[in-house]
Amino acid sequence: MPAATPHFGVAEAPDGSRLIGGFMEHLRSRKNLSSNTVTAYRGDLLRFAEFMALHYGQESPESFEPGRVTAIDVRLYMGAMLKRGLQPRSIARNLASLKSFYRWLNETGASANQVFSSIATPKFPRRVPGFLTEQQTEKLFDDVIPLAQTGASGTVGPEEAFTLERDRSILELLYGCGLRVSELTGLKVEDLDITAGFVKLTGKGSKQRIVPVGKPALLALKKYFEVRLNFFRIKGEGAAGKLPYLFVTSKGKKIYPVLVQRLTRRYLLLVTEQKKKNPHILRHSFATHLLNSGADLKSVSEMLGHSNLSTTEIYTHVTFERLKEVYLKSHPRA
Repeated sequence: MPAATPHFGVAEAPDGSRLIGGFMEHLRSRKNLSSNTVTAYRGDLLRFAEFMALHYGQESPESFEPGRVTAIDVRLYMGAMLKRGLQPRSIARNLASLKSFYRWLNETGASANQVFSSIATPKFPRRVPGFLTEQQTEKLFDDVIPLAQTGASGTVGPEEAFTLERDRSILELLYGCGLRVSELTGLKVEDLDITAGFVKLTGKGSKQRIVPVGKPALLALKKYFEVRLNFFRIKGEGAAGKLPYLFVTSKGKKIYPVLVQRLTRRYLLLVTEQKKKNPHILRHSFATHLLNSGADLKSVSEMLGHSNLSTTEIYTHVTFERLKEVYLKSHPRA
C-alpha cells in the first residue's frame, strides 16, 4: 500500500502538532472527508495530545509523542473520558479517530507504535432510529400538507403559496429519496432530472449517488417550479427564480439547515408524538418502509449513501419486529 505522505526519518522526529496536521491533510486530500468530519477528528486528537502531554509532564500538547503512548496510557485516557461523563458511544468515536491516526502513522512510517491494536472499543446498544408509521406518513402527505396549502380562507397569497409548495417539495424529497439535510440544502436545479425521474446527490466524503424520485415528489417539484418562477416574477426579481440552487428562501437565498429543521418539526407535530421531530425521521422512515415492503438491504444502503452495509442493518431490527407481528397475527400455530 503506497504511503499517504513521505516517510518520516528518525532524524526528523516530527512533533505531535506536525503529525496531527499531516493527518488532517491526509483526511482532506486523500480521504476526501467533509470539513465537519475533519474538524471532529482534529478535536479528538488534540484532546488526546493534551491529556498525554499532561500525563508525561510536558509543557504543551505540541510536545505530544505518539510513539511513547502505551496501552496503560490509553486506558487511563478512557477512564478520564468516563469521568468527564462521556457515554460509551462518544468514547467509541474518540477511539475510532485515534485508531485511524495511528494506522496512518504506521503506513507512513512516522511511528511503528501499534498500541491501539490491543485496545478494545467499548460496546454500546445500537439505538433504533425513530420513524413514522405508514399511516402517519399518509396523514402527513394526504391530509396535513394539503390542508396547509388551502389555507383557512381557501386562498393564499403569492409568497405563502411559494413557501408552501417549496416546503411540500422538501418533505417529499426527504421522505421519497431518504436525503440528509446537508444533501437537500446543497441540491442544485441541474442535479434533478424531472423527465428521467432521478436526483444526483453529493453525500458524505463528496461521494455521489443517483436516487430515483417518486411520482408524488416529481409532481410537487413541478408545481414548486411554476410557483417559484411566478413568485419572483411578481416581485420583479425574475432572475431569482432561475437561481442555481433547487430550494431557496423567499428572498432568493439558498435554504439553510435550521429552516429545514423548523418546517419539518412544524409538520411532524401534527402527525407524531415522538420526542425528536427532525428531518432525519423522514430519512429513517424512507429506509424502514422500503425494507418493510421487501426491498433488499444492499439497494437501500446504496440509496442512503452508506459506505458500510452494517450501518443500514440497524433498520432490520424494525423490519424484524414488523415480521414478528405479522407472523403472530397470521400463523395458525404462532
